Amino acid sequence: MAELLVSGSTQVVGVIGDPVAHSLSPVIHNAGFLALGLDWVCVAFPTGTGAAAAALRGMSALGIAGLSVTMPHKAAVIDALDGITATAELLRSVNCISRSESGLQGHNTDGDGFLAAVRADFEFDPAGKVCAVLGAGGAARSVILALAQAGAAEVRVVNRTRESAEKAVLLAGAAGQVVEVEAIRGADLVVNATSVGMAGTGSGSTLDMPCNPSLLGPNQILADLIYHPRQTELMRQAELQGCRVSNGLSMLIHQAAVAFEIWTGHKAPIDAMTRATEAAVSR
Repeated sequence: MAELLVSGSTQVVGVIGDPVAHSLSPVIHNAGFLALGLDWVCVAFPTGTGAAAAALRGMSALGIAGLSVTMPHKAAVIDALDGITATAELLRSVNCISRSESGLQGHNTDGDGFLAAVRADFEFDPAGKVCAVLGAGGAARSVILALAQAGAAEVRVVNRTRESAEKAVLLAGAAGQVVEVEAIRGADLVVNATSVGMAGTGSGSTLDMPCNPSLLGPNQILADLIYHPRQTELMRQAELQGCRVSNGLSMLIHQAAVAFEIWTGHKAPIDAMTRATEAAVSR
């Protein structure tokens, strides 16, 4: 099997976060670099809370070509950047940094990654469709904005705390509605953007679901953004109800692919990235 060979001319990108050792970013990106024969490498840089600005100074000083950004730095990096995209500004969240002659630029690739994932998994186009999002945190906000920008007829937001839902739904403009959970029954696409069902949370019982699966049925798509475990209880129950389902691994890969293309200018080899990621999470 071919291997990445690192030399003095290798372009370096990385991921910063705390913790970050579990990150799949190096797996995804290095698989892409290897598939295209690019002299690039991705590594994880543990970066403690409060050290985001220092990390970006190091990025500039060392000539690091790009960074993926994970918790707790997605908002903290903004003030240390030379510019951010309109999407990152709306979300006030950056998950990708690129370096160019104009300095360090912040991006948010989550929404584009989500749209690419549901298109790849289901051939689903949100335009004119009714979509429901469970949650109002960072992932949910990215999805809400992306669905609205893709032309969804309705973006229904369900959240335990109504105040948070009302803030998040503003990203959807006229298409946005704050609704009770029963309103997911009529949605073409339902997105679980909460952490309910994630491994290591809850009691591990069938009650650990963000909604009652009886609200779901045939002709609906459930996109659960959780990927550990690969199949959540909500996914399992939704399949029994006749839904088509996916986990969050596809979004993770596709949002990384957007960053890959920003950094390298090359089309990301999604198949190679997917194979490497699935092998890594199966170990």
